[in-house]
Amino acid sequence: MKKIVLIAIISFLGFSAQAQTKKNKNLKYTTEVNGNCEQCKKRIEKAAFSVPGVKTANWDISSHQLSVILNEEKSSPADLNNAIAKVGHDTKDVKATQADYDNLHTCCKYVRE
Repeated sequence: MKKIVLIAIISFLGFSAQAQTKKNKNLKYTTEVNGNCEQCKKRIEKAAFSVPGVKTANWDISSHQLSVILNEEKSSPADLNNAIAKVGHDTKDVKATQADYDNLHTCCKYVRE
């Protein structure tokens, strides 16, 4: 009887220890995004937040760096780059179409490479 109780206690402790391991699926991702002004900042961050799984998004005007924390189970960096390109801003990996770029306000048009 003592052995059965001991086995039950050890099993219970083993399962409860496994249940507490949490895998972190969040990815910190930084990329360069072309833009000029506060209007660009709002547009870029709004496009980033439209991607499922994006928890935070911050685009720095002076460095042109977009810092994002996203859930890898819900989306990928490629999804993020495509969403930003769709609103007219080039990223390091994906270029916006000419039509999307042409839809930008005149103050937001940056020098394309």
